Amino acid sequence: MAFYRAESAMQDFLSGLIDRLADQGRPGLHEQISVNWVRYNKVNLATGSGCGAAWADQKSVYPASVAKLVYAVAVEAWLQKGFLLETIELRRALNDMIAISSNDATGLIVDLLTGTSSGPDLQGEAWMSWQRQRQLVNEWLSDFGWGEFDRVNCCQKTWGDGPYGREKMFYGDNNSNRNALCTAAVSRLLEAVMTDGLLSPPACQRLRSALDRSLDQKERRADPENQVDGFLGEGLPENSRLWSKAGWMSEARHDAAWSVQPAGQTQLLVVFSVGTERSNDKELLPIMAKELTGFQLDI
Repeated sequence: MAFYRAESAMQDFLSGLIDRLADQGRPGLHEQISVNWVRYNKVNLATGSGCGAAWADQKSVYPASVAKLVYAVAVEAWLQKGFLLETIELRRALNDMIAISSNDATGLIVDLLTGTSSGPDLQGEAWMSWQRQRQLVNEWLSDFGWGEFDRVNCCQKTWGDGPYGREKMFYGDNNSNRNALCTAAVSRLLEAVMTDGLLSPPACQRLRSALDRSLDQKERRADPENQVDGFLGEGLPENSRLWSKAGWMSEARHDAAWSVQPAGQTQLLVVFSVGTERSNDKELLPIMAKELTGFQLDI
C-alpha cells in the first residue's frame, strides 16, 4: 500500500506528461523514468498522508548520489541509539555528503555506519565478517517493515573513479551488488525527514538544514554543482523553498525534492531517469517540476 492516497487526476496528468515528453524527442522515456509525486495540504501534511501519483515507482535502479540521503538518515538514527559518537568530523562529513555531495565524505560515513574500511582484498572469515558488517544499513531499513524498502540495497560507498580492492570484490560479478533504490523508498524516507516522522525533531531538523537548497540565481551561478540547475529545483516557481538531494553520473540523472511554493503549496517529487541520453538531458527534470508544480488540484 502506498504511503499516500492515489489521486486519479494527478495520475492522468503525470501519465500524459510522460507521453508528451517522450514524443518530444525522448524515445524510450516510458522505460527510462520513475516518479513519485505527492501533494499536501495543512491537514494531511501534519499526518504525512498526502495525495499523489506514481510511475514505475517500485523499479529498483542505481541511485547514484541519492543513496547519500539514506546514509545521512542512518547517521542520525545511529547517533540517536548511541551507536556513534557525535564528533566535529562526523558532522562535517555528513553535511558535506549532502550539501556538496562529497564522495570522500560518504566513504567516511559508510565506514562509521558499518565498522568497515576500504583496502586490499580479504579472504576467509575476515572477508565474510566484512561483508556482514556492510549490510547493517540494509538491515536497519528492513526493520521498518515498510514495503517500499523491500527492493533497497544501500551497502556501497560512492565513487569518482570507481571501487578498488575489497570494494571492487564487494560489487560482485557484473556489479550485481551495486546500490539500488526505487523512487517509492526515497519518497517515503524524505517525507519522514520533512515531517519529523522517523527520528527526533532535532535530528530531522539537522537533516533538513543539510538538504536546504538556495534558488537564488547569483548563488547558483557561483556554484556550478548546485544540485538545482538541471534538476527539479530549476523548474520551481521563484521564491519557492527547496530541500533536495540530486544524483548524477554517466547513466543517471535523479533528484528527490521537497518544496514549498510561495502560495504555501507543499509538494514531494522524486524522479529517477536512467541511460546516457537521460544523464545528459538537463531539461527533463526542470520541465517535469514546472509542469507538475503548475497542476491545479483541490485537496
